[in-house]
Amino acid sequence: MVSTLKTALVPGGSRGLGLLVSRELLDRGFAVAIAARDDAELARARDQLSEHGTVKDYVCDVRDTEAVQGLVHDVERDLGPIDVLITVAGIIQTGPLEAVTLEHFRDAIDTMTYGPIHCALAVLPSMRGRRSGRIGTVASVGGLVSPPHLLPYATAKFGAVGFSEGLAVALAGSGVTATTIAPGLMRTGSHERAFFTGQSEKEYAWFGPAASLPVLSMNAERAARIIVDGVLAGKPTVLVGWLPKVAHRVHGLAPGLTTRAMGIANRLLPGARPEQSDLREGREAASGLNSKVVKVLTTLGSKAARKNNERG
Repeated sequence: MVSTLKTALVPGGSRGLGLLVSRELLDRGFAVAIAARDDAELARARDQLSEHGTVKDYVCDVRDTEAVQGLVHDVERDLGPIDVLITVAGIIQTGPLEAVTLEHFRDAIDTMTYGPIHCALAVLPSMRGRRSGRIGTVASVGGLVSPPHLLPYATAKFGAVGFSEGLAVALAGSGVTATTIAPGLMRTGSHERAFFTGQSEKEYAWFGPAASLPVLSMNAERAARIIVDGVLAGKPTVLVGWLPKVAHRVHGLAPGLTTRAMGIANRLLPGARPEQSDLREGREAASGLNSKVVKVLTTLGSKAARKNNERG
């Protein structure tokens, strides 16, 4: 049965920021389709979100063009035309260049550059036919300025920014809008599901607190509200938090200085032994680190992880 509500599709809506964006859309009266690769994770998210409204879950890998086309077909069959698409699906791989492999780049680009491309191109024919629609792509401050030890992530996010901004230009006057979303660090609990390479415990020791502490990271529920506000308003760009706003201005005025500053930061972070190129999930790295100090510094992030379905 097709829903009479407006429909939103959120690839990556099963946990973290995507879960919060989905909840925000439900609270605003949308029927929401969430998609992710893990069916058990999706089931938990569906149960959590169903208290807020009409939600359906779909297993889909945004790296797969045909799978995304099938997803859009199924959502439109079940819920009706897709009015809003907000692509959140992403992965975080943290570590020095010496421990990064070509496969890490491929996975990041396939997920966070091609993923938004696949999703946007799949919903566009219907939206353009109706001359109505909102498309949001969650990029990152890492798509504005390349931070140290996040090179595959930044490469993919820069691609997502370029696609989304170009899409907004191409759709001008069509009734369909494209919004580029650049958040800074948010307390979603994502540090527990991020991947670390090189000296993974030491990488987790700086990234986990940075993604958990106030000032450095922002409240994720507030971020979700800002994102949904911007997409529904059809804004071309939404900078979420103080860090993207500062980074955008400073990099625009002094790109060379910004790059040199990032280089200094890179030299302060852990190095890598040549054989250390495997990826370890944050939870595993935290267990290996076994640091009471880091555990205290990540308290708020760990609380968010439990709340936002970042734990199995």
